[in-house]
Amino acid sequence: MEINFLALIVAALSTLVIGFIWYNPKVFGTAWMKESGLTEEKMKGANMAAIFIMAVFFAFLIALILQSLTIHQTGAYSMIGGGGAVDIKPSYTAFMADYGTAFRTFKHGALHGFITGLFFAFPMIATNALFERKSWKYTFINSGYWTVCFMIMGGIICAWQ
Repeated sequence: MEINFLALIVAALSTLVIGFIWYNPKVFGTAWMKESGLTEEKMKGANMAAIFIMAVFFAFLIALILQSLTIHQTGAYSMIGGGGAVDIKPSYTAFMADYGTAFRTFKHGALHGFITGLFFAFPMIATNALFERKSWKYTFINSGYWTVCFMIMGGIICAWQ
């Protein structure tokens, strides 16, 4: 099972598109700025090119993990040791012949993305928010963003064969 780097890059870039919509002042942007303690003046002083480059890099790292969470066949590949073992394991070839495209849909990937957002992103963001003394509104805005991102990323990664 090979890594589909193009799918991972597209999934990583999707976080920017979702972020442009999610954090738009007409959606959650104004509320997020208020809950984060940010102002327009503070936002203007940032190196946005560096921020976007690093954001895509971090999203790519997330996409690498989402691949193993959304594509069940990755487990079969890891069971045989990966690499050249594919050629010497007839059981892997038989498994992939029977189940190679099973559950490889956008919907299935989005489901696993939702589960990951709910049980990974939300608790992590909520824990940080508790210690940072941030509001529940802040927590739900940010964890909602990541849950939607994980759903779209998981859908892209899982469906792109």
